[in-house]
Amino acid sequence: MLANRRTKDTDGLVAELTALLGADRVSTNASILERHGRDESYHPSVAPDVVAFARSTEEVAVIVKLAARHDAPIIPFGVGTSLEGHVAALEGGICIDLSQMNQVLEVNAEDLDVKVQAGVTRKALNAYLRDTGLFFPIDPGADATLGGMAATRASGTNAVRYGTMRENVLGLTVVLADGRVIRTGGRSRKSAAGYDLTRLFVGSEGTLGIITEVRLRLYGVPETMAAAVALFPTVGDAVNTVIRTIQSGIPVARIELVDEVQMDALIRYAKLDYPKQPALFFEFHGTEAGVKEQAEMVAALGEEFGIGGFRWTQKAEERSKLWEARHNVLYSCLALRPGAKALATDACVPISRLADCILETRKDIDAHGLLAPIVGHVGDGNFHVTVVLDPESQEEMKTVEAFVERLALRAIAMGGTCTGEHGIGYGKIPFLQAEHGEGVAVMRQLKQALDPENRMNPGKIFAA
Repeated sequence: MLANRRTKDTDGLVAELTALLGADRVSTNASILERHGRDESYHPSVAPDVVAFARSTEEVAVIVKLAARHDAPIIPFGVGTSLEGHVAALEGGICIDLSQMNQVLEVNAEDLDVKVQAGVTRKALNAYLRDTGLFFPIDPGADATLGGMAATRASGTNAVRYGTMRENVLGLTVVLADGRVIRTGGRSRKSAAGYDLTRLFVGSEGTLGIITEVRLRLYGVPETMAAAVALFPTVGDAVNTVIRTIQSGIPVARIELVDEVQMDALIRYAKLDYPKQPALFFEFHGTEAGVKEQAEMVAALGEEFGIGGFRWTQKAEERSKLWEARHNVLYSCLALRPGAKALATDACVPISRLADCILETRKDIDAHGLLAPIVGHVGDGNFHVTVVLDPESQEEMKTVEAFVERLALRAIAMGGTCTGEHGIGYGKIPFLQAEHGEGVAVMRQLKQALDPENRMNPGKIFAA
């Protein structure tokens, strides 16, 4: 699969792209090609034949038509923060880099929505909105592009309160495989007009079309924000506190679990002043009185499960330090084993099965001698395992791959999913059938209808 290149007359394709975009926006430089075939995962880089830097929907449409004439695959690229090999050019072709499509097109403050080009990153958008009193809350950790976040149906630390990209994308501009441009959704908060094409493309991972513009929901910046850290004797106690918090309807903005292995890594790497115990990181949004009440209610619920400490603060610098540490989880894990690589995987289960799934997963990790901290957006049942390993060791890789399979199937058996937010890419293709059964055949039919020649990011979500 990795060597099945289909591009015809690469030199001719490069010449036409250069005539269209200029030499400064077309590259066959080896290092640039390699960078565009690699994401943040452990999967190997698989370079495209050429990288084209687009600046408008119209340019993307012309590039797609050129690709059709040359029978060249097309792989969209934002900043490469995906985690399941989404940007690997498994069959060569054109990588369309959308990072220069970085304009905020319109802000409708009264209606709480914004329209952006696909290459705008979430941090850039919030910086642009700073003086409006509004913000976009979806925070996957990395400073990903909003087009990429829509394409992978991203989630993150705020999902327990604000939802995921699925709930926050109002509409899209998409270039289809034949070069047609369609616009889905709109600015109204609901519609009963025809198929919901917006939801079809959100999470399609570039296999049905290229998202070039995104319309998003916005929210008012909370009057007060506070962060808290709660310590527990065991992971089970921490997770049971989460379950009780959600069932009690307390409107927390973030609930992040770190197990004792992950806490140890954060203490070393981020110099956090906490004991090596399982912990929950909280964030509360609202009025000053409301935030105080939320924190007190969570602390009271935690007493039933042996909460061993509850420190909370409204100071911006202390909140920033805590969430910076959380976002640097990957680097803290790698520091536990210098020279190693990280395999990050995720699963999501109904909140009532979360404790069972995490505890079984920790037993599995320990039984096979793996170094694998657990961290998660547990407010919505999603958790991540970062396995620190030597990818050059075939024996270790086999052990880890078998563990990832058991984790995925365990989550599915509990009524969950093999991936809460990382997506399928080509790394989790084997588990899609187990999760969706005959639904995969319907996905294939949709793919065939919209991309009959299989040029849009081939080899992702399911094999050809």
